Amino acid sequence: MSSLLENITDPRQLKGLSLRELEQLAGELRERIIETCSVNGGHLAPSLGVVELTIALHRVFDSPLDKIVWDVGHQAYAHKLLTGRNESFGTLRTLGGISGFPKRVESVHDCFDVGHSSTSISAALGFSVGRDLKGQRNKVLAVIGDGSMTGGIAFEGLNHAGMLNKDLVVILNDNEMSIAPNVGAVSELLSRTITNEFVHKAKKELESFLESVPMFGHSALKVAKRAEESLKGLFTPGMLFEAFGFEYIGPIDGHNIPLLMDTLENVKRFDDAVLIHVITKKGKGYGPAEANPSLFHGVGPFDRATGKVHKGKGGAASYTSVFGDTVRKLAHDNDKIVAITAAMPDGTGLTPFAKEFPDRFFDVGIAEQHGVTFAAGLAAQGYRPVVALYSSFLQRGFDQLCHDVCLQDLPVVFAIDRAGVVGSDGPTHHGIFDLSYLREVPGLTVMAPKDENELQHMLHTALTLDGPSAIRYPRGNGFGVPMDQILKTLEIGKGELVRKGKDGAIIAIGTMVQAAADAAAELAKEGVDLAVMNARFVKPLDREMILKLAGTGTIFTVEDNARQGGFGTAVLELLEEEEVTGVRVIRLGYPDSFVEQGEQSELKAAYGLDVPGIVKSIREARG
Repeated sequence: MSSLLENITDPRQLKGLSLRELEQLAGELRERIIETCSVNGGHLAPSLGVVELTIALHRVFDSPLDKIVWDVGHQAYAHKLLTGRNESFGTLRTLGGISGFPKRVESVHDCFDVGHSSTSISAALGFSVGRDLKGQRNKVLAVIGDGSMTGGIAFEGLNHAGMLNKDLVVILNDNEMSIAPNVGAVSELLSRTITNEFVHKAKKELESFLESVPMFGHSALKVAKRAEESLKGLFTPGMLFEAFGFEYIGPIDGHNIPLLMDTLENVKRFDDAVLIHVITKKGKGYGPAEANPSLFHGVGPFDRATGKVHKGKGGAASYTSVFGDTVRKLAHDNDKIVAITAAMPDGTGLTPFAKEFPDRFFDVGIAEQHGVTFAAGLAAQGYRPVVALYSSFLQRGFDQLCHDVCLQDLPVVFAIDRAGVVGSDGPTHHGIFDLSYLREVPGLTVMAPKDENELQHMLHTALTLDGPSAIRYPRGNGFGVPMDQILKTLEIGKGELVRKGKDGAIIAIGTMVQAAADAAAELAKEGVDLAVMNARFVKPLDREMILKLAGTGTIFTVEDNARQGGFGTAVLELLEEEEVTGVRVIRLGYPDSFVEQGEQSELKAAYGLDVPGIVKSIREARG
């Protein structure tokens, strides 16, 4: 059997394929996705679940004229393969390769950049309004799901879209099993009937007629609507979306290509807001992913024959696991400690805590803003919330952090995972702005450990404070340093002098301390004697030690954060406030640009933040 996928360079080619060929194509797409993810890693389970839906979308609609907005974007691998990227798909998520998410610069079929969740409905509504203002007639679709409906912005978008009642199609890709029994003959019959063009037009005409009847028309319309909602409510969960002003269709089987195409063809003729509820199986077509969709949601390289994930570098514990183990141990001695995360119990290391203290663990869903204010409420009640989020996701809760937590000086601890560059997920997931946006907030203590042992001491310290604090640490393994068994309270705003020196000083924060120390040791072989400071605190700074090191004449600051407004800028501001002259400050960090995808080591090398890069920058500065 010849390959269909190899010959597809444009989604319009799907329109000429038979049903049998479309089903063959679905198998080939799954094979290509599994093959690539087994080598590169990636969001395997979400993309496997929407293969048939993606085929149906591109068969019925006309991308790029019709706009398909993918929520989060980790469902879009089949979309990439059908839109001319099959040959380059092997470079998925690698440095210089194609992105793991839709990206406008990559293809005309990627109409909107995504990477964070729950944005598709708002963006698609913007496309719809823009289309109407231009007098155009193309279709706009938002594909949301995989947990994204738990985000508040999704409901904000629904609310506005329903009010405007624009020509907009929202497809809810529901890959949870709780309502799977609703997929059956009755619901399919209902959906086919509701989407029938004649029925849809007749319904609209009847509504207009009843509205026009004096005295009794409005009441009759209300009775009719109640009857319709009662009937649909017997078989579907659609009343919520009807309340938002959407025509609700579904739920339907998201793996039934003929049913999907039939439904989409009917909906294509609608000119108002409609939501199609599609039931899919996450990981479909690959046994290990079906059995463990959470593991294969975002997975590293694996053995495709067994589904066994290849181990990363061994030895040292990860920062994530050290955090999770430490907060669990501390919770034994303090029953006021509660843990909060946003749909990331595994990713933040809180699963053991959740099992041991189920009444004190809260997964708020993909709703960082709510999670932060929820923590503020708990803190106001005398509890000690630890909010564990990824760095780039905390950006979404900045307003709540500022006004609900810090303005009230509430003792909430922010455990900020995935700080710095995180790897192959690229710019939407790198955490290179947290030092910049956190240090501007009054009253917030900001820390970054040099290694995994210091992380546990910082968490212990944070939970002794009367006000808010943040600890940021990277993705991946620590350095394998010995772990103290007795936790100590660090003195706030006091750093550590790692190495003495008279020819200048390197002041580093977080995991860059080790690279700075190694660079200083390398330069010492050339007769350059540099001091090295572990800053520990971004806010408050160790003013005394930094001012003393300024006496060496040259200071190099090193951080895995953007230079703009970051740790190095804080040092500059300190020297300016103290009116220190005669000192040269050179800041090493990420430039004023979004950092591309790539392995952490590759990106640090590319931006001069590994040991050779730091050594080179110091040599060049010294002339």
